[in-house]
Amino acid sequence: MTFEVGADAYQRFMGRYADELARELLDELRPHPPERALDVGAGTGALTAQLVDLLGPDAVAAIDPSTAFIAALRERLPGVDAREGSAEALPYPDATFDLVLAQLVVHFMSDPVRGVAEMARVATPGGTVAASTWDFAGGRAPLSLFWRVARELDPDVHDESDEAGARAGDLERIFREAGLRDVRAGELTVRLPYRDADDWWQPYTLGVGPAGAYVAGLDAARRDELRRRCAAELGDGPGVIEATAWVAVAEKSA
Repeated sequence: MTFEVGADAYQRFMGRYADELARELLDELRPHPPERALDVGAGTGALTAQLVDLLGPDAVAAIDPSTAFIAALRERLPGVDAREGSAEALPYPDATFDLVLAQLVVHFMSDPVRGVAEMARVATPGGTVAASTWDFAGGRAPLSLFWRVARELDPDVHDESDEAGARAGDLERIFREAGLRDVRAGELTVRLPYRDADDWWQPYTLGVGPAGAYVAGLDAARRDELRRRCAAELGDGPGVIEATAWVAVAEKSA
């Protein structure tokens, strides 16, 4: 239902936002050699690729539960230690990485506190643990317009606003419950253009994530009504989607 889809489909749906968000996050964290980094929930490698540019492939590891995504990541970044697995059971020794990141994945963890605790476990003393999640509850995620219109048509729709980390303060709470202290909170905003309403809509038809699964489950008439109402919200011609993510950063105690 969620992310057992092709890497190309994910890139067209969310990867373009993830690329920009990764750039903003790394501008804040400024990793540099000889640091070693782990990308948890790496997807198709938006953050991983930029870590490789900064640190080199031998200094970067990536893990994701999707077989298709890891295969694509290995092909894209052959020098990276890319493994299939979950955040809640990271297959690395304690104190392995100077930087442990989870971009847009905490809200998909089966146990977010355990997942972040595992991230802290594999971080070196003094190392950095950081994560980001879209502000679904505040209506500032890249999918917020879609979910708002879907909710108008179906008040019972699950719109991701109650997922872990999706509201102000929740990501910091998860970090603290995972045993991290002196958590710094912030937000990052990205802006992505689209050509027209059809260009904006098409990625939702690829079956990616909860939104893609929701569209796939609609009959033709309801799907067309959802598309039509979204297009009316977007208006004619090109536009820009602005999306904001919550960010939490902490240093692991020595």
